[in-house]
Amino acid sequence: MENKKPDNIVFSDDKGYNASFLPYATSVGAPIIKVDDVAAWKGRGVRNVNKEFENKFNELKLQYQNLMEEFEWNELVYNSKFSFEPIIGEIYHLYATGDGTYFLSLIPPNEWNKEHIGTFQLNSDKKWVKL
Repeated sequence: MENKKPDNIVFSDDKGYNASFLPYATSVGAPIIKVDDVAAWKGRGVRNVNKEFENKFNELKLQYQNLMEEFEWNELVYNSKFSFEPIIGEIYHLYATGDGTYFLSLIPPNEWNKEHIGTFQLNSDKKWVKL
């Protein structure tokens, strides 16, 4: 007579009683074995992190653009012609000449007819701040 096991017992000749290792329920009273959807969790995590990186990148990009603009204005003012020592905190005006050069002056743009480029103030770090 064959040694048969009843249908409700999980047994294999290779692995023996292996009900606890199977990825599915093996009896009517067993709890539902549900595999977590890790792919969806990973996808949400990747999207959130990528959004954070994108925001940080945009902030750094804006800071870089502002820094480059400040650098360009400072280079323009420092390379302009002026025959006085600028005083920290004073307001100066940058004008263009007809030959493509620039000069710095105390005279405001409403008092004469020159091509006004910008108004600047020298701060304590010797940096020209565009007003």
